[in-house]
Amino acid sequence: MTTGLVFGKFMPVHTGHLALIEFARKQCDQLIVSMTISPDDIISPDIRFQWLTELLAPYSTIEVVAETNEFHDPTLPLWEVTKLWAAFIKRRFPEVSVFFSSEDYAIPLAHHSGLRHVSFDPPRQQVPVSATLIRQQPARYWEFIPAIVRPYFVKKICLYGPESVGKTTMARQLAADYHTIFVPEMARDLITSNEFTLDDFVRIGYAQTEAVWQAEKLANRVLFCDTDVITTQIYSDVYLHDVPPVLYELELQVHYDAYIMLAIDVPWVADELRDQGHRRSEMQARFREELDRRNLPYYFVSGSYSERMDTVSRITQKLLYGA
Repeated sequence: MTTGLVFGKFMPVHTGHLALIEFARKQCDQLIVSMTISPDDIISPDIRFQWLTELLAPYSTIEVVAETNEFHDPTLPLWEVTKLWAAFIKRRFPEVSVFFSSEDYAIPLAHHSGLRHVSFDPPRQQVPVSATLIRQQPARYWEFIPAIVRPYFVKKICLYGPESVGKTTMARQLAADYHTIFVPEMARDLITSNEFTLDDFVRIGYAQTEAVWQAEKLANRVLFCDTDVITTQIYSDVYLHDVPPVLYELELQVHYDAYIMLAIDVPWVADELRDQGHRRSEMQARFREELDRRNLPYYFVSGSYSERMDTVSRITQKLLYGA
């Protein structure tokens, strides 16, 4: 029986890793995929391990394990450090007789370990990507990111501000322009009048948070959000002079990569729920104050609707591609 080994940080796991694992799986009776854990890992080991186990669950001959890199010494040259790696592999995986990789360390590691090495696409022509490139610019390498990993890299943009500044219209149009989806203002589906209770605001907060979580799974690179839970807190205070503590907890459950605060220099458009038209300046100041109090950076966007769209599109482009 042949037992093989593939190891790496998988930070994140991508289609290049999966191609290597599939290549190895076909040449082994059993395959061990070992995920290395370091104290300074940028992506949580728990998240990475979950990705790997879910992706490889269909294969009964693959075992996924996680190992800390206590055997590693970054101060040593490659020849010396691979001696430490070899000693660890022989101690931890005595049944392994072959390992698979695309990396330069394979030659000295094979020498020190006595294991057979099978190389897979060292120039990375089949899958031209690396985990580093994905971490640096996920939007550019989106096609190489597995579906279950993509939500982690979705950029979330919150369109923020008081009533009637164009948030919903912009969210819908931006989503169409970027071939993605948007998160609507969930309060619109939950209430029919401005006669609120604190429980109403709690329900809205939960619904808004859950909507973002679900939309992340379907978004294409970027997710536009029409409002957030800070907004729910503001209106709870405005209407009831109280904010349920759970809303502050829910606020922390979603991180936005950019806040776009929209100015009130567009016409007020009334509807059955909007009733703060007489307080637009006051409400704008309140919205800005909440971001400032949290030290959250934001873009303040004004002008006509077309000017706003152009500005937010440039912000989105920079967020996704750095240009």
